[in-house]
Amino acid sequence: MSDEPILLHSRDGRGVHTLTLNTPKAFNALSEAMLSALSAALEQVAQDPTARVLVLAAAGKAFCAGHNLKEMKAHPTLDYYQQLFGQCSRMMLQIQKLPVPVIARVQGLATAAGCQLVAQCDLAVAVEDARFGVNGIDVGLFCATPSVPLVRNVPAKVAMEMLLTGEFISAQQAQQRGLVNRVVPPEGLDAEVERLVVAILSKPREAIAMGKAVFYQHRETGIEAAYQLAGQTMACNMVHEVAQEGVQAFIDKRAPAWRT
Repeated sequence: MSDEPILLHSRDGRGVHTLTLNTPKAFNALSEAMLSALSAALEQVAQDPTARVLVLAAAGKAFCAGHNLKEMKAHPTLDYYQQLFGQCSRMMLQIQKLPVPVIARVQGLATAAGCQLVAQCDLAVAVEDARFGVNGIDVGLFCATPSVPLVRNVPAKVAMEMLLTGEFISAQQAQQRGLVNRVVPPEGLDAEVERLVVAILSKPREAIAMGKAVFYQHRETGIEAAYQLAGQTMACNMVHEVAQEGVQAFIDKRAPAWRT
């Protein structure tokens, strides 16, 4: 039994947190313990007023193989499954509710709830040989909860084909269909993630926090309510000092002096 924690959590001096799934022999499955560890770590990030970005990474050959099927089979009751999927859904929503962008660093296979995890992140960078699937249907289980963020990333017919057939798509297909932002060779993964991190760090935290929150709020509502919500958010953003400084800097033809 390894003494290593199942989830590694680090933070650099810039406010960039990194969570690394660390059960490579289990393909970083989302066991009950892993879900609890992720939830606790996400709460720590949410409580850090100087946090700027979260990178979600994984150790070993797989990013995440989804739920731990052996653990699930050992508890064949409706109450247990409702509790487990509820726990997972709450953790996924924590990612969306974080005031900082979350970047998935995908170095290998992402399947079922592991694919859900990628879809739930705000941004994703994958290596060229990564593969993505929602293949619960192969064991008779339609990936219903993974379908929630999946269909909010890719077109409906693409999502449904993946869900009905259990077939995997390549990293290149995932990029073409909107599941990941960038695809790179393995040796370029960290550099590509860092490019996104640096781009985000150069922008004001307050505007990003407001923008992320309203982005997901207006996506789930009708267009008239969405415009009302978005307009109110933009007005609040505009009176904030970061926007006032940014606009003045544009007028003055200089770089904005944000406290990033």
